[in-house]
Amino acid sequence: MTDIWAGLTSAFWLIVTLDPDLVEITLRSLQVSLTALVIACCIALPLGTSLAVRRFRYRRATIAVLNAFMGLPPVVVGLIVYLLLSRSGPFGVLGLLFTPTAMIIAQVIIITPLIASITHQAMRELWAEYHDLLISLNTPKRQRIKTLLWDGRRTLLTAALAGFGRAIGEVGAIMVVGGNIDHATRVLTTAIALETGKGDFALALGLGFVLIALALVVNFAIHALSRTEQEGTW
Repeated sequence: MTDIWAGLTSAFWLIVTLDPDLVEITLRSLQVSLTALVIACCIALPLGTSLAVRRFRYRRATIAVLNAFMGLPPVVVGLIVYLLLSRSGPFGVLGLLFTPTAMIIAQVIIITPLIASITHQAMRELWAEYHDLLISLNTPKRQRIKTLLWDGRRTLLTAALAGFGRAIGEVGAIMVVGGNIDHATRVLTTAIALETGKGDFALALGLGFVLIALALVVNFAIHALSRTEQEGTW
């Protein structure tokens, strides 16, 4: 209990004093997670909607694989990305290992199946409502996907928020590919792991509370901007 109280106090002072290190790693955490979220959404939202609309031979197998990938072990993803980006790997010439770009790549791989799977579930129900109308209008498949994405945008917000929550809390993969380098690739989660390893539980808890507060602020901001949970919207 003492450590938790000390963590709360530490988090309060870190925020009030705008600790430079805290500001730096917080901004880097947001940069990496939000960039990964945008890239993953660009891939996963059309993919999940397409799986709800299209019918093809291996559709069920594709959906099963996608759902299975929701539980990808982050450390394994980090190891694979590490091998691909290492000097002996096929993309080693790009020099991306131990950079924020490598961390973004790992996060995109981790959260894309999650967002795509949730999108597929949501769009499958919406497609059941829109099926007869869009078929009777003889709309092309691309137009059907665009219509579902637009009309289901509030539902898709849940998928995006789930992806952000997974990304901002990720530590295993980004520790492997980022290296937790001070002033370069250190983010909130890796800083928490470092401070815990050093035995500074108060500071680790403080950073943890800051991470939770950051996730809450981003979620509230997205809900406010999208005007969800207001009268007449849902």
